[in-house]
Amino acid sequence: MVLADVIAERRSIRRYRDAPIPEPVLEHLLTAAGWAPSAHNRQPWRFAILRAAAPKDRLARAMGARLAEDRARDGDDPAAIARDVARSHARITGAPVVIAVCLTLADMDRYPDAARAAAERVMAIQSTAMAVQNLLLAATAEGMGACWMCAPLFCPDAVRGALDLPADWEPQALVTLGSPASAGKPAARRAIADTAREIA
Repeated sequence: MVLADVIAERRSIRRYRDAPIPEPVLEHLLTAAGWAPSAHNRQPWRFAILRAAAPKDRLARAMGARLAEDRARDGDDPAAIARDVARSHARITGAPVVIAVCLTLADMDRYPDAARAAAERVMAIQSTAMAVQNLLLAATAEGMGACWMCAPLFCPDAVRGALDLPADWEPQALVTLGSPASAGKPAARRAIADTAREIA
């Protein structure tokens, strides 16, 4: 596939066939992620790979419990909360591979002032997001399905605790991977005229 086709054909796939991802394919996807550009070339991304059922279930339960607590505080309908928790659990545990995407600031520059420190953190976040994009495009090129889930941003401590991650690994997202059970939803994008402006 040429790059333009890969970009246009990428979809968020949430349901997968019950088939393992071959080790060489997974290694290829992680290698592609690692070739993303990063601030100062510090490569701040970290990936926790979940293939076994037990860690996926632990993660799904921990995240589901936090989701239920947050939604209950919002005053949402308990039945609706239960449906969302069940759907989230099924998406995580139903994927052959789940990658917990994290960042670390361990190798990033340090600044004494809050403004530059905050900018350095944003650079680490952006770098990690670019690694995920590489991974998603590589998955499409391999004929795999993938979905980027940002829910860990709402419950990083639950993710870290469920997976016993190092203290400096900051959960940013989950990427589910597998052989797609469907083609995904039709995609629509804004027109370039709505998102780009030439500055004279």
